[in-house]
Amino acid sequence: MKRFVIAAPHSGSGKTTVTLGIMALLRRRGLSVAPFKVGPDFIDPGYHRLVTGAPSVNLDGWMCPPGFVRDTFARHAAGVDVAVIEGVMGLFDGIDGVSESGSTAQVAKLLAAPVVLVVDARSQARSAAALVHGFASFDPGVKVAGAIFNNVASANHEAILREAVAASLPHVAVLGCLPKDPALGIPSRHLGLTTAEENPLSDEFLGHLAGVMERHLDLERLLDATQEEFPVQGEQTCVKADGFRQVRIAVARDAAFCFAYPDNLRLLEEAGAELCYFSPLADAALPDGVDGIYLPGGYPELFAARLAENAAMRQAILSAVERDMPVYAECGGFIYLTGAVAADEGSHAMVGIFPVLTRMLPRRKALGYREVELLADGVVGSKGTVARGHEFHYSEMEEVPQPFERLYRVSRKGIDLGFEGYRYRNCLASYIHLHFGSAPGIARDFVGHCRAYRTRSLT
Repeated sequence: MKRFVIAAPHSGSGKTTVTLGIMALLRRRGLSVAPFKVGPDFIDPGYHRLVTGAPSVNLDGWMCPPGFVRDTFARHAAGVDVAVIEGVMGLFDGIDGVSESGSTAQVAKLLAAPVVLVVDARSQARSAAALVHGFASFDPGVKVAGAIFNNVASANHEAILREAVAASLPHVAVLGCLPKDPALGIPSRHLGLTTAEENPLSDEFLGHLAGVMERHLDLERLLDATQEEFPVQGEQTCVKADGFRQVRIAVARDAAFCFAYPDNLRLLEEAGAELCYFSPLADAALPDGVDGIYLPGGYPELFAARLAENAAMRQAILSAVERDMPVYAECGGFIYLTGAVAADEGSHAMVGIFPVLTRMLPRRKALGYREVELLADGVVGSKGTVARGHEFHYSEMEEVPQPFERLYRVSRKGIDLGFEGYRYRNCLASYIHLHFGSAPGIARDFVGHCRAYRTRSLT
């Protein structure tokens, strides 16, 4: 199986556009593609799915153990022609300045996958070769197989770039030189690009993107340069529940709630859950016969008025919580459970489990990896359970009052960040997106609580 990582020296180099273009071109050639995204990003995978027709899965070497990263890659790449892995930030950027943890380079090494470096060549000529040289030699364990130059100004500019790399880096192939093209821009906002749910790429856009790649990228050479034996062996991380599906979990999924790790959903299914999706924006009631609710993140602030108008759904979730149904909410899902959100120059009522106001801020409030330890038994684990995740938001909420229990002790690289993870009855809500792959028992415990709820409700 052919596989490669598309990386860059820094964010903003164009790797997402290049990744989508390569995926579109591969599909145009009739090849099946398994898309992946390094790191805790939710937005890029949505575009991967739109282009390839397959779910894009996150690979993160800090949040998840090495065996889980290899296993999830092997599972989702099985049977496809090409696996395309989009990196995060710069190739060697991770949790700190001294280790590879959380970086694109770490994932490339875990999967023995060659790297294609996307370089923004704007205002660079021979110096671009020096940059590629530095990245290719920084870590001998990372194989930089080729480079794609972006924002190339002219045929002469392209000739200089190719000449410089050929002279100094004969083992690194120049796989393409892409011209400046404003038509290939994707709108962005405070958390990154707009989501694929809001901005589904048109057939015209994708056709133009694939055409640019067809003309300026040597796809055959790319596939030749990244063809290596695939040595990764999958490891079983969660035993399936012998096919029985006695627990139904309602998962919010629409334009307001679209940030969920695919592996979180997979692990819930393997633990014995049947997932049924619903829209807090459009549906008036929860799916029939559910035993638990998962409210993932997203952009509830952008749809605050519509969420507020759907009083029937807000009441349905409130009633479920008051009946002690297990509910797990993260980031946007947490915001939805507060009393109100201040957005669009107004305040909009939310579910009201946690009686606080959420405010949007002009600047980022929090960003980074988080480790949590459970201070008491909860719906995602017993006391002492340690899990990892990520936090990224532009909002803040008023102090959640007592008697709402704080279930998480939060840290980053051993630095205590205080307490979080608020519990009311069997509802747990937090700003932190936990990756269930960091502690697969999370999925089993949540499903177990849902099964216990179902048993109580049937007696």
